[in-house]
Amino acid sequence: MRGSFSVFSPRRFRWMYLLLGVISLTAVLALGLPSAPAAAVTARDYTELEFPPLSDIQIPDYERYELPNGLVVYLMEDHELPLVSGSATFRTGERLVPSGQAGLGELMGDAMRLGGTETYPADMLNLELEQRAASVETSVNVDSGAATFNTLAEDLPDVFAIFADVVQRPAFAPDRIEFLKNQYRGSIQRRNDNPDEIASREFSKLVYGEDSPYARTYEYRTLDNISRDDILAFYQASVKPEQTILAIAGDFDSEQMKVLIAEQFGDWQAAPNAPTLPPAPTADQAKAGVFLVDQPQLTQSYVQIGHIGGQRNAPDYAEMAVLNEVLNGFGGRLFNEVRSRQGLAYVVYAFWSARYDYDGIFIGGGQTRSNATVPFVESVQQEIVEIRQTPVSAEELARAQDSVLNSFVFNFQSPEQTLSRLVRYEYYDYPQDFVFQFREDVANTTIEALQAAAQQHLKPEDLVILVVGNAADIEPPLATLTPDQTVTQVDITIPTPEA
Repeated sequence: MRGSFSVFSPRRFRWMYLLLGVISLTAVLALGLPSAPAAAVTARDYTELEFPPLSDIQIPDYERYELPNGLVVYLMEDHELPLVSGSATFRTGERLVPSGQAGLGELMGDAMRLGGTETYPADMLNLELEQRAASVETSVNVDSGAATFNTLAEDLPDVFAIFADVVQRPAFAPDRIEFLKNQYRGSIQRRNDNPDEIASREFSKLVYGEDSPYARTYEYRTLDNISRDDILAFYQASVKPEQTILAIAGDFDSEQMKVLIAEQFGDWQAAPNAPTLPPAPTADQAKAGVFLVDQPQLTQSYVQIGHIGGQRNAPDYAEMAVLNEVLNGFGGRLFNEVRSRQGLAYVVYAFWSARYDYDGIFIGGGQTRSNATVPFVESVQQEIVEIRQTPVSAEELARAQDSVLNSFVFNFQSPEQTLSRLVRYEYYDYPQDFVFQFREDVANTTIEALQAAAQQHLKPEDLVILVVGNAADIEPPLATLTPDQTVTQVDITIPTPEA
């Protein structure tokens, strides 16, 4: 199976052995030293603890250039470990496939690696990577596609050649395509097994619309509509040098890496008469109201509440990020009020989840016992109304700002993570210093600006309220929430596959 390695490689564990040896030696030396008398430790209140300020974030040196064929390249050297990783990001996405062929993008992304290449049949490709303890993976998600590789530095030329072959010459073996389709069919059969997944899937359909590219799911009929020729055509439309960003980080010499890239990608051209992709679709809200997925076997309710959201390039994105922290977490309003004081929830949350180039979702909810479902929903609704109407306190603002700013460092834990962020900003046409602008905006957020952002983006009248639970045990009934309208039943019956 793709990504599952069984061949033992001593080189794969060499650095682990060295590390364990250092740790063992350190432990022996430590045990051989005479121990000092234990000093009495006096417990201190958490308010007395002092921590040094977090160090400023520094972007490691990197280079960006373009090949004559339009391929954009990012290089970032990192010699801490003898490892190299890379990615090719493709301007494509499942959102760009026809509605009658939902699943085509994901299927292409999986088959691109699993089906082998023109040079390496699937089994040979697996063996070549296993012998080097390396990996090459491919995928397509809703708004992008990617191929990635990881390897020891000494194996870089061989693994990079395999990676380039997967990107440029996938074979899309018919038997592997059928294998993937059967896996997808199996996931359709199991998709109603988890109530959390039901809630997430159906909530997206209610907000965006069942046929929206941002919410639709593949079905038996849409998989049956996909042929190998369709997969090949979508690949040719998606994977072109002028639509690709190549990023490599790790233990390499940049000048030698440029030669390797020129050898493997310099002559790459799009397929003759390759089809083009349609423009990215917009995202709009489809419905509002109260909806129920009746699951008599459940003893608790899974609730999602929200509406269409926005994008990260909104001028008040920083204020909404701070607002998220005011609502959430151990010191947030929802935890303090709904969970702790009222005891209405096992889990409770509400986030303004923005996307880069299409509108995301403001989504809240949680899990609660069946007979607390209506009070839980009313309590979350009240907190949404409250944060629009009443300014937050100075203490709430400071806690939320600190939470956002203190987590900022985790955006840059490794060169690979930093490089991925740079690629993401180029892909979505964001400024390269976007995250630093965001940090500055968070630090400058005011109580007044936060309330204005809440009033701009939180719309209580547009809420979709979805409950996955046992209708017979929900008391008072959900109709209490919407006396002027009926509660809409959501049908999650899985269509029967055609013979």
